[in-house]
Amino acid sequence: MLKIQEIRELIKLIDQSSIDEFKYEQNGEKITMRKQVKGAGTGTETVVREVAAPQAQPAPAVQSEPQKEPAPSQPKAEEPEKKESSREGLHTITSPMVGTFYEAPSPDSGPYVSAGDKVKPDSVVCIIEAMKLMNEIEAEVKGEIVEVLVENGQLVEYGQELFLVKPE
Repeated sequence: MLKIQEIRELIKLIDQSSIDEFKYEQNGEKITMRKQVKGAGTGTETVVREVAAPQAQPAPAVQSEPQKEPAPSQPKAEEPEKKESSREGLHTITSPMVGTFYEAPSPDSGPYVSAGDKVKPDSVVCIIEAMKLMNEIEAEVKGEIVEVLVENGQLVEYGQELFLVKPE
């Protein structure tokens, strides 16, 4: 793959040339750069449109139970008020990264924790798989799991709420 400095030099060269589009491919990695006219006669702007690294096909996820339909992304108008008032005094465990949430160490095992379970600060509550690495997520607080907010195998975002814990 090209180094950042080499890409910067390419951008400068393309910007100074009459080339409108540049494509580069090596070992399955592609870079495409195109110039776009910015306003009528006000100059050009070099834009990197695509930088794609080769991606290995992900292994199919093995699930021990049928996948449920995803929850609606738009909560009802009444729900936020209920949730906010019911969450007072609760600690939220959030995802420290983007990845896939797994509630158990393997498809054959039971979940690390479920509602009603007691946890310590170093208790593992789930795994988040990111870039083929399994990252154990710890509770970071002593208390009781009140609610698991995500489904097994669900993609999670950075900062997304995973668990509600009633601290002791």
